[in-house]
Formats: sequence, structure tokens, C-alpha cells
Amino acid sequence: MRFLLQVMVVAVALFFSSANGTETDPSDASVLRVLYTSLNSPAQLKKWSANGGDPCGESWTGITCSGNRVTEIKISGLALSGSMGFQLDSLKSVTNFDISNNNMGSQLPFQLPPNVQRLNLAASGFSGGLPYSISQMTSLQYLNVSHNQIQGSVTVAFDSLSALNTLDFSFNSMTGNLPQSFQLLTSVNKMYLQNNQFTGTIDVLANLPLGDLNVENNQFTGWIPNQLKGIVQSNGNSWSSGTAPPPPPGTPANNPNGNRKSRGNGSNSGSDGGGKPGIGGGGVAGIVISILVVGAIVAFFIIKKRSRRSSTDIEKLDNQPFAPLTSQEVQETKPYQTSSTISMKTFETPTAINLRPPPIERLKSFDEVDISPKPIVPPKKINTDQIKATQYSIADLQMATDSFNIENLIGEGSIGRVYCAQFDDGKVLAVKKINLSALQNPEDFLNIVSEISQLHHPTITELVGYCSEHGQHLLVYEFHKNGSLHDFLHLSDEESKPLAWNSRVKIALGAARALEYLHEVCSPSLVHKNIKSANILLDMELNPHLSDSGLAILIDDADQARNHNTGSGYGAPEGAMYGQCTIKSDVYSFGVVMLELLTGRKPFDSERPRSEQSLVRWATPQLHDIDALAKMVDPALKGLYPVKSISRFADVIALCVQPEPEFRPPMSEVVEALVRLVQRANMSKRTFSLDRSSRGETDAQDNQP
Repeated sequence: MRFLLQVMVVAVALFFSSANGTETDPSDASVLRVLYTSLNSPAQLKKWSANGGDPCGESWTGITCSGNRVTEIKISGLALSGSMGFQLDSLKSVTNFDISNNNMGSQLPFQLPPNVQRLNLAASGFSGGLPYSISQMTSLQYLNVSHNQIQGSVTVAFDSLSALNTLDFSFNSMTGNLPQSFQLLTSVNKMYLQNNQFTGTIDVLANLPLGDLNVENNQFTGWIPNQLKGIVQSNGNSWSSGTAPPPPPGTPANNPNGNRKSRGNGSNSGSDGGGKPGIGGGGVAGIVISILVVGAIVAFFIIKKRSRRSSTDIEKLDNQPFAPLTSQEVQETKPYQTSSTISMKTFETPTAINLRPPPIERLKSFDEVDISPKPIVPPKKINTDQIKATQYSIADLQMATDSFNIENLIGEGSIGRVYCAQFDDGKVLAVKKINLSALQNPEDFLNIVSEISQLHHPTITELVGYCSEHGQHLLVYEFHKNGSLHDFLHLSDEESKPLAWNSRVKIALGAARALEYLHEVCSPSLVHKNIKSANILLDMELNPHLSDSGLAILIDDADQARNHNTGSGYGAPEGAMYGQCTIKSDVYSFGVVMLELLTGRKPFDSERPRSEQSLVRWATPQLHDIDALAKMVDPALKGLYPVKSISRFADVIALCVQPEPEFRPPMSEVVEALVRLVQRANMSKRTFSLDRSSRGETDAQDNQP
């Protein structure tokens, strides 16, 4: 009887539970539990739990549901700390996400709720850059990331955000020009950009239906468009004075969509008798006369300039040879050949070497090339006491390398040769002998050494020492016996075992962290310029170490463009078109390295059919086709890989190798995506057996990210 009574009580409880509550969708509930843990399990989030619980049925703090799906997360002003986890993109039904006015102090996650309409992340201490995934929030109407520490240029593409009404980027540290895709925000009414470090003009905002615009306290230049006068708050910028130049021919009218009334509407004093607007005869005559005067002035200066050019000057130019258009890509097996030709840099205005140019210049996209002459800056004096590396004598390095014997040569490229050095104490190091032609100003070698000696990261090859004697300039690095990633992927013999998939993901993640350090931790950020598999060295545990970091000043952008055009396969399109390398160019090159890891192919292989010679061109159209993707995977893996992991890996590649640099994600987002891939992928033990049998790896080493 007592047992029957207990059963009835439980049944009644279940009845009322089902009547008054709704069991939350398992995917939504799981994400909220992860979010709770990532926020350090705060007590102020009432009823939240890291294990179990029903967010909708139990009315968790800040959670609103419709049916069994979470639709709103509003946890503003609760003094929350920590991070937001890595699964927010699974919240498909969330339309309002508000985590503003907290103390997060972390980077924004790579993915956010994809269908959100209101996204409020203001005043929560977020740093880093904006996640590119915002570009895909087609329903977004309100975006507020103000009062944070968000840095760098705006990499978000606004092409698909036509529903956006309010955008607030104010009080951050954003840099660079406003993205051209701003002009596609056809619904935007309020835009707040004040108190950042934006540069360039605001012309891209001219034809937007804005009613409230604030661009105060930036570094904007140029003129304020007439369409924006009267609605824009613009103090604290470097606006040009005087009358703005007329728009170029073919420029659309100021009011193409009728969004804002024209100031001259209804007062056409120059109209004809019929009231139609036009230009009178006097106006036409004035234009003709102006054109004739300008033409005469231009002709005068051209003739004057030609008369000044002496035969001596012409002879001097004729005697200067051009640099050959041959590739300087690393040749592991070919003998070194010294070029006696003079580089095109002879014609450039000499400038002092500066290892870290201003971050604004580094973040410009290829369609914003700055062609203004660079100022001459006196070289910075360096005290050798500031260099955190050992100073070797040339005699020491000659003994250790057997007088730089060809048998100790382990690599060579456009910067110089690399030798294996065996010292008397048994230590083995790598010595890079810098080509004199690579140093524009040999006196600045110590500046470069000082900068490199400041770089410290587990996935960056450590500088051990240097030598600057008798006109020789050498760098001494730690030595990695396993060689480079290029060797493992492309020079292995038939008896050697291929890299297992788990090891490939680990290598990609480590190299991405190295680039994240150079781009987003170093201040100013550092462009590597030479990302390729040959510069990713592997230790005995197959951990990656990025070499040649901090040597970008020795790599000429024009040389990089020639390498791209002659088939190295790593160069970004903007390098070939404009000879300009930025951190976005590094992201592209890293995407090519990931393609090598995925396919086992070289970036450019002239022995393959013409349609398959360029790895990027061949692979990119297939990255989102699961059937084609399976055929692209390195045959050496013999199918030993998780299909979902391969697909997510390909998604990251597709983002990195986009032709437009502004659409490529920052490396922090790439790192986060790879971390999430490692966390989600339940890699089968059989994928590790290949490496363990050939490299002697342990289980613990295999599972390290």
C-alpha cells in the first residue's frame, strides 16, 4: 500500500512538472551548461547548473524560451567574468544576446548565435578583434561592442547585413580605414564610431540613410561629405579645409535613393525658361576655357621637365641593371648561386630599417595601397647590452661548422644559408649566414638581432646567439633534428611513415599560435612574410617551431611578388598585384600550409596536370563538397581520419585563402577554431598508431593540441 502511494505521488509530480515546464532542447541546454562553466560558475546566475537542469522549465536567470528552444540570453550587469565558451553557434533560435556591462576581460569567441537580431557586448572588457562570424548574421539589426578594448582593423564584411539599423563601435582601439562594405548597410540609421583610431575618409558613409552619426576623436582625413553635414559629430579629426574637390566623372548623385533631401532642391537659378535644370551658355564657356588653361599648364610643365633631363642622367639610368625575375624560393638540394645583379631597391629612396612598421600600415588591404614616399629616418642606435642572446666570434662558428662545409648545409633561401653547427660542449645549433644583398643597411644588423631576441614563444624558434664580425652577419638558433614540415610531407621516402591526422592538426594549431603571437601579442604587430612548410620546424615530439620570425625586413616585397608569379604557391594575391605584404598575407600563406597538411600536395607542382598545378586554385572550389573533400585528403593517411574533423579543418582553410584580405580572419580566430576542432573531434586511436610506430610518440604526446 505504501509503495502504491509513493508511485502515485511521483506520477502527480511528473504530471505537474510536464504541465508547468518544458524540457529544453538538449543542444541548447548543453551550450548553456558550458557557458556557465566558462563564466566560472557564478552564483548570481540563479538556477544555472554545469550538470543537468532544465533552463526553460526551471526559468534560469536571463533565459527566455519559446517552446523548448532558447530565444533570449540577457545576463547584463551581473559582474560576470571568464569567457563565453566555444559552442554559441549551436544556439540557432537565440535572437537577443546581451552580455554587456560585465568583467569578461577575454577575446570574443570565434562563433556567436548565428540568427541573433540584437547583439550587445558593450562594456565587458573584451579584447582582440571582432569575430568574422558577425558577417554571416543576416538577421542582425542591433550591434553594440562599445567601451571595450577591441583592436585592429574591421575584418567583418557587411555585405549581408542589410537589416542592421544600429552599429556602435565607440570607445575601442580600432584602426585602419572604414571597410568598403559599409556602403551596403542600406538600413542603418545610427552609427557610433567615436573614440577609436580609424583613418582615411568617411566617404563610404555618404549615401547611407543615417540620422545619427558620431565619428569624433579618430584620425579621419579628407572632407566631410555634404550629405552628412548637419547630422555628423566630427570633432577631434584632421579634416581638410577649403572646398572639397568635385566628384570624378561617373560618380552617382548624392541622393540616389531619395533618402535625404537635396539642399539645392527647388532653387535652380541656372534653369532655362522651361524650368528644367541645366547649364547655361556662360557655364559651358567657362568649362571650355578652364580645360584649355589646365591643358596649357600641364603641357608647359611636361616640356620643362623634359628639358631638364640631361644626357648624363639618362646614361646613369641606362647603366643600372634590373634584378632578374627568377624565383628565390628555398632550394633544399640545389647548390647556392651568388647573384651579381643589383636589386631594384637601388631605385628606391633609401630608408632606415625598421623591423616593426606602424600597425596601420600593416593592416591596410590591397585595395588601399599607399604609394606616398616614405620618410628618411635616422637609424636607431642599439646597445649590445640590450640584446638577449650570446655573441659568438666568427672563429667559433667556423670551427663548429667546419668552415661552413657544404656537408653541414641544411637549408638555403633568399635570406641566406643555414648550417648545422656542432660545438665542443656537444651542443648542436643552427647557424643562418645572412646574405649581404639581403641587408639594405648592414649597420642595422644589431637592431634586427635586438628585435628578434625579444621574441619568446613555445612555437617560435628561439634565437640563441649572433655574430657580426669582418663584414659577416650570422644568427644562431636552436636546432630541431626532425627537420621541417616540408621534409615530412614532400621528401619522405617509401619506407617512412606519414604524419597521422592528429599530428597534422597539432602542427597546424602550434603554427597558428606562433602567428597569433606575432600579429596580436607583439606591439606593433609583426608580419612574417615567409610562411611556408619549409619554415615550420619539428622537434622530436613533432611540436612545430616557426623559423625566420622577425626577419621580414630582410625580405623585399617585390621579391615576394616575383616568387608568387613564378610559382611558389604561398603568396597572397595582393602580393603579386601590388607587392604588398601584410598580416593578412601571412594568414593566406598559413591557409596554404594547412592545404599541404590536408592534401599532402605541394603548393605549386609543375609535374601535375595544368588544372592541378596550383594547389589553392585546384582545392578551393572543393573545400565545401564533402565527397570531393574525401578525394582530396592525402592518400598517405589511408582513410585513417575523422570525417567531421576533416570538414571543419577545410572550413578554416576556406576562410584563410579568400582572395580579399579584409575577409580573412585574424589568427586569434583561426587558433580558436582549431582549438575547438581538437576539443570536439573524438579522434580514433588508430589515427595515432602511424606516428607511434615510426616516431615513438606516447599517447600523452599524441593527445597534446
